[in-house]
Amino acid sequence: MSERREAGIPPNTEREHAREGDAADAEVTEAEVSVAEAEAAVQSDLSELAKLEGERDELMDTLRRVQADFENYRKRVLREQTALVERATERLVEDLLPVLDSFDGALGTLPADSPEADQVRNGVVGIRTQLVAVLEKAGLERIDAEGNPFDPNEHEAVLQDDGEGDPRVGEIMRTGYRLKGRVLRPAMVRVTRAS
Repeated sequence: MSERREAGIPPNTEREHAREGDAADAEVTEAEVSVAEAEAAVQSDLSELAKLEGERDELMDTLRRVQADFENYRKRVLREQTALVERATERLVEDLLPVLDSFDGALGTLPADSPEADQVRNGVVGIRTQLVAVLEKAGLERIDAEGNPFDPNEHEAVLQDDGEGDPRVGEIMRTGYRLKGRVLRPAMVRVTRAS
């Protein structure tokens, strides 16, 4: 205090300065506390944000896996349904082949000398043509064998002529068919050997 007196500062002013200093120190301390609280809040928010980003990334990975699983499931079900339809079509076509054979047999036995027989023949030919069109639409195709080299994958040899040379189909005993490129029923044939 004596220094202040020597400087010519009255004692009341000295007290006021001390009070102002205390107030300023309190404000600084308060500001430091506020800054520390704000920094703590920011750190808390950043750690919460990092945690939420991790959860989001985990959920996105799970979503991608679920989407991939669903796409694989959809493709598998489509393949299974397609295979089921193909098997059902194959069974139906295979069951209709004896009917087609019966039409061919009926056409071969009808006499050709009367108008009534011609009418019956025309009716049978018309029905057979419709049946063949429906079966071809389903993927059925006839195996053309007569005169071709014998192929055990497409021909079933029921008779064989003796001789030398390469085996060839000499006569078709029963027509063979493919369904969508796959042999459904091999052709029953007589095999000849060209000399």
